[in-house]
Amino acid sequence: MKKFSITANKLKWINNEEDDQNDLCLHGHTIAKIGSETFEYNATVSATALYLLKSIEEEHIIYNDIQMLPCCGFSIWLKDDNTEDVFICGCPNGIDWNVIHEGENVKLITETGTETIININEYKKEVFKFVDLIEEFYNKSTPKILPEDEMERQGYIAFWKEWHRRRNS
Repeated sequence: MKKFSITANKLKWINNEEDDQNDLCLHGHTIAKIGSETFEYNATVSATALYLLKSIEEEHIIYNDIQMLPCCGFSIWLKDDNTEDVFICGCPNGIDWNVIHEGENVKLITETGTETIININEYKKEVFKFVDLIEEFYNKSTPKILPEDEMERQGYIAFWKEWHRRRNS
């Protein structure tokens, strides 16, 4: 049995359609298994994918940022002027867990306190599988119409830059 797995199905845009040029955030039914626990949640999977990518190199602390399985991610902003990373803002609903780095391993700690240790390479493989599934859906969709608001447009552009930088590093 895998110590960690994550996948999504029923991918769609907020209007429940399979394509929407104006919606920048993809949603789907997400299933995450951490140790003996299974979490199912209709999440904003585009935000999940980026935060999973971040967690390969960075600690993720429960509710210190957007959840790993967030209900929504309605705004994307550059974190600050000194970085190319983004912050995704959503509501307080979702499912979260810690990702703590310990040498060549990551420790996943759920909200109930369940701890699971997995080799970083196995973790990366599972994260990349999920990330690639989400990006494939975007690539099959019609091109997005970027927002007119400058901050929103720059946030979305930076989202994909950070995504590709982290995925391809």
